[in-house]
Amino acid sequence: MIGIAVSAIALLAPCYAADTDQAPNVTLESAKVGPRALEPLTERSVLRDYSFAWASLARALDSNSVEPLDGPFAGSAAEWLRDTVADQRRNGLSARYLNQTHRLEAVFYAPEGDLIELHDTADYDLQLRDGDKNIYNRHVTRHYVVLMTPSADRWVVRQLQAVPQF
Repeated sequence: MIGIAVSAIALLAPCYAADTDQAPNVTLESAKVGPRALEPLTERSVLRDYSFAWASLARALDSNSVEPLDGPFAGSAAEWLRDTVADQRRNGLSARYLNQTHRLEAVFYAPEGDLIELHDTADYDLQLRDGDKNIYNRHVTRHYVVLMTPSADRWVVRQLQAVPQF
């Protein structure tokens, strides 16, 4: 059972440190995006909101609370993360993401400006805990395909899919 939880959390694994005041290091390359260019204000907003989403994800997985997920995640990404938190709770585990770096590449920006696809290469140290005891420590590099859409006041992560490579 713990092996399944470790696998699910390791796949999730992108971001953030156990110190929840430390923001993830996120960069965005948008030179090759199409069919529409990414405006500077949109680029800054996507960076800010993606970083906030992973900070929220880290707090949720460290504290086993779905509360931090409300707002930055929607759709299948939100469902998947809520299920992951529930699985952790059931198994008595928590996860920490330390020394996180995300290198984003914008690959598609819809002509209407209502969807952006990003490729994220995430590097981090994953720590799984059973109560106060560390049971798993590993440096991980993961690739994610991310779909974000604008909401009323921010960009939200709607889909987060781990892939073997780009």
